[in-house]
Amino acid sequence: SKMTVKAVKMPCTAPNVYTKVPDGGWGWTVAFAFFFVEALTYGIIKSFGVFFNDLMESFDETNSRISWIISICVFVQTFTAPLSTVLSNRFGHRFVVMAGGVLISTGMVTASFARTVVDMYVTIGIISGLGYCLSFLPTVTILSQYFDKRRSLVTAVASTGECFAVFSFAPAITALKEQIGWRYSLLSVGVLQLSIVICGSLLRPIVIKEQEEVKAQPPEEPAETKYMLENEQTRTSIESIDSGVEITTSPSNVPGKTKAEPKSEEPKEHIQILVENNSTPPEPKTKLLDFSVMRDYSFICYAFFGLFATLGFFAPSLYIIPLSLSLGIGKDHSAYILSAMAIAEVFGRISAGWVLNKKPIRKIYIELICVVLLSVALFAFPFASEFWGLMTCSVFFGFMLGTVAGTHIPLLAEDDVVGIAKMSSAAGVYVFIQSLAGLAGPPLAGVLVDTTQNYSSAFYSCAAGMVLGAVFLALVRPCKAGLCQRQQQRAEESAPEVLPDLPDDFIEMDIGKAENSGKGCDGV
Repeated sequence: SKMTVKAVKMPCTAPNVYTKVPDGGWGWTVAFAFFFVEALTYGIIKSFGVFFNDLMESFDETNSRISWIISICVFVQTFTAPLSTVLSNRFGHRFVVMAGGVLISTGMVTASFARTVVDMYVTIGIISGLGYCLSFLPTVTILSQYFDKRRSLVTAVASTGECFAVFSFAPAITALKEQIGWRYSLLSVGVLQLSIVICGSLLRPIVIKEQEEVKAQPPEEPAETKYMLENEQTRTSIESIDSGVEITTSPSNVPGKTKAEPKSEEPKEHIQILVENNSTPPEPKTKLLDFSVMRDYSFICYAFFGLFATLGFFAPSLYIIPLSLSLGIGKDHSAYILSAMAIAEVFGRISAGWVLNKKPIRKIYIELICVVLLSVALFAFPFASEFWGLMTCSVFFGFMLGTVAGTHIPLLAEDDVVGIAKMSSAAGVYVFIQSLAGLAGPPLAGVLVDTTQNYSSAFYSCAAGMVLGAVFLALVRPCKAGLCQRQQQRAEESAPEVLPDLPDDFIEMDIGKAENSGKGCDGV
């Protein structure tokens, strides 16, 4: 009979309990919250460039010193990813995201009163940077727990909040600055980011409790009656053979039936019970940060993929406008190129989610194809010499960037990498490793540009990093398959030899012996 699960009414603060991954339900609300968290975190970071000229004039600083505000912010955001994982496992995703929203808002509001660029380093770089980490990572982690078959598609679509934020925030902030100035505009952005607290309050925790079907033992007849009937039948069949062999089948001769049950016991009804895992012994406490993923070769390869691929994520957005200006393209047309890249990224994220949602499909190989094509797009930029060439490269790069940027973290939940059980810890370690490339990438590209006096060298360096990332991504699946084979071999070697099962009742075996003996006597 099929199992029926009864819905239990719970308060909004209680966790959602399911017998399997719901692939919907409250997960749609979590996806809605993730859309706005993405918009209010990465969307604001990408739109922060509208303040650059104002900050340079107000603080009388160079472009490089102002750019360190976002560099420090992004580094803190990724470097503190393990801390976000520990706090989420200790206090829950909801509380951590709400605390992150408070930190983001506090840092941005305080920055509006900054008097030096160093104040910006502390307020936006450190305080808001930590808040970005506490808000983004737990949200994408719990969203992956609510979905299984639709995980790739839902995550990709929800992550487009970042792209839509760039469209809306950049022109809106620019228009607001003309009315009230950059300081009050920055203050307004900080107040708007306080709505992350509302998004965090929607992240109800999820608990998966599987139900087991347990069948009661079939009713047994009283032992003495059972064996007396069997004895009568056995003796009758043997006497017809006339072998002269006497077989005793008293309960004492049957292993495991040394004592007869009382005759007065009534036979029990055949029942079927559904038992929840609540009756099982309590599960061990979840580790705050499970470093066992570092012993998984497939995860190590995937982490190196993220490390080198991150080098290729930032180059076009930072250098496409300087590259276009160096080719004699006007500022307005250069802005169109950047907008086209953002539009193409939206379609890339949605397309990747739709493709990865197909079954059956090896998602890690689809990701590998996208990374290879992303490397081709980076190599193509230096060969563009006019507006439409750069526009084509930007659209192609934006589309391929969307396919990778929207799926590389959710792919940690796939069995080819670490699986959904270790998703939280793996995401923290993975983003932490990415922070190293995020901090070293922009200065490295800047050194190459200053040395060669050519912006094409930045694109070549990022393309080389993306190619290395593709190599490590190609090793993820072979490492996972090899690890599984080794574990299976160890299990087979350590498994004890299984003895053949003895018959439950020796009567049949005794009858066989009696027949053989009877044939022997007849032959004599």
